Amino acid sequence: MLNNAMNRRTFAATALAGLAVAGLPQQTLALTEASATQLVNSVVADITRVIESGKSESAMLRDFEKIFVQYADVPIMARYALGADARSASKAQMREFTKAFQGYISRKYGRRFREFIGGEVTVKNARKIKAGYEVRSSVKLRGEAPFEVTFLVSDKSGRDKFYNMFIEGVNLLLTERTEIGAMLDARKGNLDQLINDLKKTG
Repeated sequence: MLNNAMNRRTFAATALAGLAVAGLPQQTLALTEASATQLVNSVVADITRVIESGKSESAMLRDFEKIFVQYADVPIMARYALGADARSASKAQMREFTKAFQGYISRKYGRRFREFIGGEVTVKNARKIKAGYEVRSSVKLRGEAPFEVTFLVSDKSGRDKFYNMFIEGVNLLLTERTEIGAMLDARKGNLDQLINDLKKTG
């Protein structure tokens, strides 16, 4: 289960972060605070347009999954979320798990789109880290105090990709790893069963 820190604001910020990082230009090395701020503001406006477009939830979830696949380092995230069991999985199982994982994450967080209508994102700074770039921002949802969200991006896949984020210090990917691990344990380590169940979960 998500801990107390991973509450309503977590879902909202996560969905927002996925799309915000999705918009990061290929010139991430040249990213400045001003360009990042403008980028995030533009992405928020784009999200609002999607929400207000009158699309059904299923259509919005399809849009979110396309963005997630295109701009997140899904294979890396999926492998990390599966943990040590990824080493014993076959290539075919990893392909299927990665596909199921992307759908699971997209549905889980995509359904919370409407919760950040009118939200404000202020990029505070960006700095180089060993695994790429860390972009710190402040997010304010309507009726709530601002909170910090840190985006992590890398070009290890050959393109700038979103690969993790921290919400008020909570490691999102580590949280998902814990949840996926619990799901696998509940199925006595049966990865194929987990894959099938993930396709219907979220």
